[in-house]
Amino acid sequence: MSQSQAIIVPRISTFPGHEAKARMILRWLAERRIVEALPTTCGRGPGGMAYALAPGARQVVQFPDRLPFGEAINGLEVITSRCIYTPTHGFAEEAGCPECRQEIGEALFESLDDWMPGHSDNFICPECGFEDDINGFLFIPACGFSNLGFIFNGWGEAGFQPSFLDEFAARLGFAVSLVKASP
Repeated sequence: MSQSQAIIVPRISTFPGHEAKARMILRWLAERRIVEALPTTCGRGPGGMAYALAPGARQVVQFPDRLPFGEAINGLEVITSRCIYTPTHGFAEEAGCPECRQEIGEALFESLDDWMPGHSDNFICPECGFEDDINGFLFIPACGFSNLGFIFNGWGEAGFQPSFLDEFAARLGFAVSLVKASP
């Protein structure tokens, strides 16, 4: 079974009330039986604690047979600290400005030294001067930068249904990025 990750990240660097919102999203996912309500050792992060895959997950993915049922690592990890989420394979560190449409990846990724410690949430395009939250720039494949993230371990091959991602974004109150990664 694949150990690829599907990571849902709100498109805002500093999510207001991120810990309360994380608890609200967990309650919603547990109520729908997408994940279990209590954490167990089914994660990859420190301590290995995560919220295990539950039967309702079949309703929110495109390929339910690709969900990691029966796998030791199959849980949702919720990250509530500032983090950079990028694909791990084939990532060229390319980014574009939504205003002038120029390639600005090198400068943007160099700016992460200021973004990570929270000196700034914004990036200024070196080509046209457009300024926005770093998440407002274009990334192919998708990246995410936030103090809130949801890592679904082993779920990458199952593919979330667009309607689920839309509902997730609506509950967060912000658009989301779906980052696909392999540990």
